[in-house]
Amino acid sequence: MLARKFRALNKPLLIVMLALCVFGIYAIYSATWMRDTPFWISQIKWMLICIPVFFIVAFNDYQWVRLGAIPLYLLSVILLVLVFFIGVKVFGARSWLNLGFGNFQPSQMAIFGGVLLFALFLNESESMHPALRILLCLVITAVPCVLILIQPYLGGTLVWLPVLFAMLFVAGVPVRYLVTLLLMGVALIPLVVNFGLKPYQKDRILIFLDPSLDPQGAGWTINQSLNAIGSAGFWGKGFKAHNTLNELGYLPSTIVHTDFIYSVFGEQHGFLGAILLISAFGILLLSGLYVASQAQDLLGRLLSVGIVMLLFTHVFMNIGMTVAVTPITGLPLPMVSYGGSFLLITMACMGLLQSVWIHRKLVY
Repeated sequence: MLARKFRALNKPLLIVMLALCVFGIYAIYSATWMRDTPFWISQIKWMLICIPVFFIVAFNDYQWVRLGAIPLYLLSVILLVLVFFIGVKVFGARSWLNLGFGNFQPSQMAIFGGVLLFALFLNESESMHPALRILLCLVITAVPCVLILIQPYLGGTLVWLPVLFAMLFVAGVPVRYLVTLLLMGVALIPLVVNFGLKPYQKDRILIFLDPSLDPQGAGWTINQSLNAIGSAGFWGKGFKAHNTLNELGYLPSTIVHTDFIYSVFGEQHGFLGAILLISAFGILLLSGLYVASQAQDLLGRLLSVGIVMLLFTHVFMNIGMTVAVTPITGLPLPMVSYGGSFLLITMACMGLLQSVWIHRKLVY
């Protein structure tokens, strides 16, 4: 049975996923080779944990979500609460739990649990009034988002709404309700900015609107990112090239292998490398949408679309913030940025996509 399921894997999705994982190790090494900490070795260790998780999730029928969505969501909320008592503070945000062998970020687990619970609820509530469906989904969203925002980790809250909108659309909620919800969200932006954001988060929005503001302070990182990518030309400066902005320390060493790994890659490999990387993500996301189109039921389609939108939001926001298209949010690049907990959740998401594909027509 396992051999049959292995043969049934979606091969393009599998190949691109593995290629991005291997590339991620290379990218982390190329961003930090001049430093003493071997982040790329830690990423390999996490990879050895995540690959089995991927296959376990892929080979098990995704119908387990019917029983597992609520417990996983509640567990993630409990862990988010624990962060305030025993969490580890990194760069001003108490967002991590120390597991002994590494740190774990519960907010990553929360959005995964949220996707599962959205899918389960929307699948079981087709006869419910659209406004009530939206309201209950917002309640599901509000609990973890408030806890994440208090940490504070603004980026961890921004991924929820695009995922929810996409899943509501697939669930058949009329567009007029979604447009109304969107307009209400836009109307609340001034309130959130004035009363819900820390001063440094407000500075990030101002710098996004005008990167020339405070170039030696709050605007330093984004301006150096633009300089790194913009100076690379078509071919880039090359792997381990000397006198790059990364090597010289103009890009902060604390984030070049996480949030701003695309800046380092763009400097090293230029426009051509950037296009190839974006194309790889494009193939991954389109393959995920194809899986959704072939799902055997609404639950499978909801899970697939939710995961695709989750990955797309991370890719768009991460690359966008390095080229001043979006504000700096601290969202990592899937399978490329350094980070064990996010890699674990990403591989679980990829496994769930494969499960929807494998079990669409599989007869036992």
